[in-house]
Amino acid sequence: MDKKLKVGILGATGMVGQRFISLLENHPWFEVVTVAASPRSAGKTYEEAVGDRWKMDTPMPEAVKKLVVLNVNDVEHVASTVDFVFSAVDMSKDEIRAIEEEYAKTETPVVSNNSAHRWTPDVPMVVPEINADHFDVIPDQRKRLGTTRGFIAVKPNCSIQSYAPCLAAWKEFGPKELVVTTYQAISGAGKTFKDWPEMVGNIIPFIGGEEEKSEQEPLRVLGKVENGQIVKAELPRITCQCVRVPVLNGHTAAVFINFEKKPTKEQLIEKLVNYKGFPQEAGLPSAPKQFIQYLEDDNRPQVTLDVDYENGMGISIGRLREDTMYDYKFIGLSHNTVRGAAGGAVLCAEALTAKGYIAKK
Repeated sequence: MDKKLKVGILGATGMVGQRFISLLENHPWFEVVTVAASPRSAGKTYEEAVGDRWKMDTPMPEAVKKLVVLNVNDVEHVASTVDFVFSAVDMSKDEIRAIEEEYAKTETPVVSNNSAHRWTPDVPMVVPEINADHFDVIPDQRKRLGTTRGFIAVKPNCSIQSYAPCLAAWKEFGPKELVVTTYQAISGAGKTFKDWPEMVGNIIPFIGGEEEKSEQEPLRVLGKVENGQIVKAELPRITCQCVRVPVLNGHTAAVFINFEKKPTKEQLIEKLVNYKGFPQEAGLPSAPKQFIQYLEDDNRPQVTLDVDYENGMGISIGRLREDTMYDYKFIGLSHNTVRGAAGGAVLCAEALTAKGYIAKK
């Protein structure tokens, strides 16, 4: 790419916004030129606005420290400075839906980490290795919005990343029923242990809205484009419980699964480790070389050992074995704020750029 695309981050001061900032440092295609946040942060430098709330392990990139934070509600002004935006705004769902459409209508593509548009029929919700073809719905969305360039694309919930890729890899065997329990890190709530001391040595057996997302969003990812909208798949049927656990980063899933055509364990593992998608074929900058790894040791995957596999963009699967009530059971692990949030959105933007949907204004 001759010249980098100019990127804005909406909601740049929050945890996911910070993750975008850190992931985009030295990105070969994208350059963060604009940071936008709530009116209370507007007018300050990014360094001043974040203050002591920088939550990443790596230092704040020098290139963004002195950027003056713009008011995210000043849509025309923010949009005029960039080629496209990442959205990680912290607002009500109705407000997010409205502001993301407003940005799209300025002819600015919006790649969103938020859940507000995940069920808008003509908005693609994409894990690029699984359903990059869902971007084909964008021309229909543009007709509805009255845009030639602007659109919204979203990534799915962080909780599904540790098991939904397996369903795509095993598609030919007809996954039909899943029982899932996810053990979700506190960074999924935008927290660290410093912010949330009551999570130390504790689990909380409820995360608002997560169980519905975990049961339904995989079906939309596995669905198809029909008549200008995404139609979700009918199978597999999924039931899920979501538990908050005292882990900083990394969502683990314990899964029981039944198939239409029961495969062998060896067939299942072979499909996992050889599974590739558009990001691998196109050699996208953030794409893991191997999307899914299978770990043979009985005590893997583990958060401390495996969460950063492929820079946090890969999925780790282990303990695949036959079950007494279901066909098989297994454990999955994914990095919730990299693959599951900002990193997944960056990969979506790379795929959209490679497919020609995002370009210089």
